[in-house]
Amino acid sequence: MHIRPISALALAGILLASIAEAAVNPINTSSSGSVIGDDLLYSVGGGNAVSMGSAGNMDSIGIGGGWNTNPICGNMSLTNTLQNQLNGATQGFQQIMGSVLTNATQAVSSLPGLILQRSNPALYNLLTNGVLQGRLDFDRSKGTCRAIADKMVDVAGGQMGWNKIAEGQAMTQAVASGTDAVTAVSDVEAKSGNDGLTWVGGNKAGGSGQQPIKVVSDVTRAGYNLMNGRGPTDTSSIPAATCGNGLVCNTWSSPKQATDFANRVLGEQQQQTCDSCTKTTTTAGAGLTPVIQESYDAKLKALNELISGSKPLTSDNLALASSDSLPVTRGVVEALRTEHDQDVLAKRLASEVALSDVLGKALLLQRTMMAGSKEPNVAANDVATKAIDQQNNGLQQEIDNLKTELDLRRSLASNSPTAILERAQNRGDGSKGVFQGDPMPNRLDRLQNTGSGQGK
Repeated sequence: MHIRPISALALAGILLASIAEAAVNPINTSSSGSVIGDDLLYSVGGGNAVSMGSAGNMDSIGIGGGWNTNPICGNMSLTNTLQNQLNGATQGFQQIMGSVLTNATQAVSSLPGLILQRSNPALYNLLTNGVLQGRLDFDRSKGTCRAIADKMVDVAGGQMGWNKIAEGQAMTQAVASGTDAVTAVSDVEAKSGNDGLTWVGGNKAGGSGQQPIKVVSDVTRAGYNLMNGRGPTDTSSIPAATCGNGLVCNTWSSPKQATDFANRVLGEQQQQTCDSCTKTTTTAGAGLTPVIQESYDAKLKALNELISGSKPLTSDNLALASSDSLPVTRGVVEALRTEHDQDVLAKRLASEVALSDVLGKALLLQRTMMAGSKEPNVAANDVATKAIDQQNNGLQQEIDNLKTELDLRRSLASNSPTAILERAQNRGDGSKGVFQGDPMPNRLDRLQNTGSGQGK
């Protein structure tokens, strides 16, 4: 009478231990005992659906100086240019005014311009022409510098583009204030991008004392809110009761969850335009593979709990083992309970569910970022839209790589291994038959001939 409870308790302990082991170890045919059908593993495409593995948090890499057009051209000094021209430190004035008197510097320092004109008109004209030549040389050099800086925008990886946008917005504000042209240019060069630029929601970002521009996070947050009919900068959660059938809010309950997933997969690209700030800070993304591994561990744990009966077959528990595109039904769990190759099939099913779950989130992230790129302040920023397109293209490439890997594994698993198993099965089936013919033809005649010969 007391044997059955003890046996049931021991069986439950062994079952829980096997579940814990299955959640840690990958698909391993040797751990599940004898395989009833060897072709089962290859017919489902081998082991896991795709490569899986964990990855730690990525480090941020910052570019301190970076490219900055304002210090390059804005710090050019007209005073130093004229002094060098007049003192012969540069060749321009020497070539044009080769007959400058040796005491010209003393005359300039001791006499005002009007007295010098009256006392020595030739020297005054000489110096006036020198100042004019120095100004022309300065304007030409600064124009050349600006042309080089504009050319660098095309080859500096887009980093200088943020500074140019900040400079253009500052120039617009300076001209709109009624300032004269010379003062407006001087003010813009002095600010050196410290006023930042207009970003998501119409707020200033990237400047001195302002929030940095986070391309992935800010655009993902804007897309999340726009797809839920909210302001682009809203950070509040959306309750399940008010979400309804919303795809985005059912996947991520808050903008932070969406941005965390985006940063986990894609990383982050942070930009600043202020003079003393770190211009660019990038964080590499871990990609989809570690996320698939994390989802696989959770799905396999939930599936094993249903198979063992430690949790009932309710819709909520089935949802924990399922994905939106690949649900696990009650019938599948019941079939796995009586399956001899339960370990192999359960792990394969969990890997496919995890893959479909993560790929669904990746495709939804693409739609979210595309919606965020339509925010007016982002859409008007060509540098930002190019950066977002680059992130989306990278994500699409990884999705295509996973699909290629899945198809390749299925193709390879159903090639040579399946052919070997089929040939072995055919040989086995052939050996089960009974050969009806006599392997020695004319056996009776031979016996009779042998017997008659002996009788003689």
